[in-house]
Amino acid sequence: MAARIAQTTGAEHTAILGLGVYRPARVVTNDEVAGPIDSSDEWIRTRSGIKTRRFASAEETIQTMSVAASRDALAAAGMAADEVDCVIVATSTHLLLTPAIGPQIATELGMTGAAAFDISAGCAGFCHALALASDLVRAGTSKNALVIGVEKLTDTVDFTDRSTAFLFADGAGAVVVGPAEDQGIGPTVWGSDGTQHHAIRQNKDWMEFFAEIDEKGTDAVRPYLAMEGTAVFRWAAHSLEKVCRDAIDRASLTTEDLNAMIPHQANGRIIEIMARVLHLPADCALANDIEDSGNTSAASIPLAMEALLRKGESKPGDTALLIAFGAGLSYAAQVVTLPDWR
Repeated sequence: MAARIAQTTGAEHTAILGLGVYRPARVVTNDEVAGPIDSSDEWIRTRSGIKTRRFASAEETIQTMSVAASRDALAAAGMAADEVDCVIVATSTHLLLTPAIGPQIATELGMTGAAAFDISAGCAGFCHALALASDLVRAGTSKNALVIGVEKLTDTVDFTDRSTAFLFADGAGAVVVGPAEDQGIGPTVWGSDGTQHHAIRQNKDWMEFFAEIDEKGTDAVRPYLAMEGTAVFRWAAHSLEKVCRDAIDRASLTTEDLNAMIPHQANGRIIEIMARVLHLPADCALANDIEDSGNTSAASIPLAMEALLRKGESKPGDTALLIAFGAGLSYAAQVVTLPDWR
């Protein structure tokens, strides 16, 4: 008879216990990015809803931004670093294939022996990581987990590309996930559509680039982020209503129970469409941080969450729907209870 392998059990309920963010110091206007793409402030605002965005300096790295956001999240949760035993970093712009940035972040925060790893799910990465963290705590694999969404997209954008130059920006957000008396993170509805992999992508792989260097030398053009904006817009506008409704249903709630909706800050027009088709109640706050922060990919959900709380449009304890989508195409949604923040 085979030996019986023991299994762990964890917390019955989980919640987001604390939130922290880091916004780079440099504020960049539409006028600053409009020149190289022969555009204007009016065109950018109309097309995307963006007024300003933040660009990180050379000293503001994936690691430094993550550490700053994480320290504030831990403080908001009233938790010491050594109480966290797992760090999950959602990012697509840590430009080393290996090692992952998670272990270095954990070490700088003062964690010893914590599991730490990166995930890549594009702009949906934070919601993917939040689902993993909640399930790890409920399974007993982790006691408390730190989830980070961080991007330095300015390292990957061609500022002469009219489809991307005005959209993307930098920043970081972090949350602590741990046991709670009541369920604060609802079931996750997630998935992907690989038929749309071309819609958001790196425009050449590294082997192509190396071959180009051999052929053209310094005239070789490095890989950049590329996007087919119309394809993404159509996919999001027609596919995400069901994902949102499924997440609300699986949480045994209705739209009337929502105090806030925090979608990935991809485009102001997509945000408006999603709010309209869901028939959100009049008093439901709608995150619109894209106006000030641009599209920060995996960082956008926690940054938008912090903006709602900081402005007083939502408060800790409110019920919010998170929905994110991006490269892959990948998507994820869950209903959460909003946390304390710093």
